[in-house]
Amino acid sequence: MQPTTKTPLSEDLRRLIGQPVSAIDTPSLVVDIDAMQRNLSRMAEFARKHDIRWRAHAKTHKSSALAKLAMQAGASGICVQKTSEAEAMAAGGVTQIFISNVVIAPQKLARVADLAHRLTVEHGQLAIAVDSVEGVRRLSQAMNERRNGGGAAVIDVYVELDVGQGRCGVTPGRQAVELALEVRKHPALRFAGLQAYHGKAQHMRTPAERRDAISVVVQDVLFTRKLIESEGVPVDLITGAGTGSMVCEAASGAFGELQPGSFLFMDGDYAANERDPAQPAFEHALFVKSQVVSSGVRHAVCDAGHKSHAVDSGLPTVLTVDETGELKYANGGDEHGILRPTGKNQRVPQIGDDIWLIPGHCDPTVNLHNHLVGVGGGLANGKVERIIRVDARGALT
Repeated sequence: MQPTTKTPLSEDLRRLIGQPVSAIDTPSLVVDIDAMQRNLSRMAEFARKHDIRWRAHAKTHKSSALAKLAMQAGASGICVQKTSEAEAMAAGGVTQIFISNVVIAPQKLARVADLAHRLTVEHGQLAIAVDSVEGVRRLSQAMNERRNGGGAAVIDVYVELDVGQGRCGVTPGRQAVELALEVRKHPALRFAGLQAYHGKAQHMRTPAERRDAISVVVQDVLFTRKLIESEGVPVDLITGAGTGSMVCEAASGAFGELQPGSFLFMDGDYAANERDPAQPAFEHALFVKSQVVSSGVRHAVCDAGHKSHAVDSGLPTVLTVDETGELKYANGGDEHGILRPTGKNQRVPQIGDDIWLIPGHCDPTVNLHNHLVGVGGGLANGKVERIIRVDARGALT
């Protein structure tokens, strides 16, 4: 396993704990801990109500501390997308990890095999997705080579279906059967079920659109499961779903596990979805704290530009925290944001005013920061309760 190093928290960050929100430097990525805990509780209650497992997706926060918090709330484990993310989570004490992505490179698969062995020793379990016979054989070779060096770990393997994302995955039906049978040929691999995640459905804006999309997914997975089981191979679990569509998968009767991640923070893009009445009322819990550094007649400038938030899902929105009215955020470059009042006769923010931004996409926004500042008691009058390290920042391999 690749070594992971953690830079010690600076004394300035340590001293920040217990200080009022006003002491947080800008721009900083801030977590409203109370809102985050309510989101966790609502997710756990939803899963209990539907008698379904949930495996929280850690690529949202990339923090082993928050991964363990989700598992304490009832999550069956975590998902990650990269081998290095899995290593960072394991280094932080997380033992139930699913790499919900395909891994092909031999040097990465050697790391996967090492991690599978380590987690087995720690009474945990590693799982991974596959979508090709070549991928299965390479994975088996890496696991066998690791076994020859000592240990007898078995890795859980999920056959990934392309159910609408148009990315990785095999076509539902016979291709999946052939892949499941291939997995069963290798002693170090255990066929654990099907991975069926429809990423595009997460951001379809209306509940009807999401229901229609997932109804097709359900048909595909049930058809595929029937074919695999007709070969005498049990399909123990169908896993998938995200924050946007999870009510559909939970109600389907086909899925045994959900993989939501963004529910923890809720970004601007998810807020643009029309909420399904069956979906828990998740709150915004992730914000970029910024400050006005320049103010004119018609606009102000804050110190949070593209280096502090991702823009792949649009520019951030501005949280309205007082009676000054709604502000519109416009592109000001790497270091700055342009703020304009949306109403007539509305006050332009003044130099020194705090500005709270809701990122358009939480996952890549978190990846821009070394740590999250956890605030309890609200953004207006709260205090810093903890500093949350982003363990897997930059974990691309």
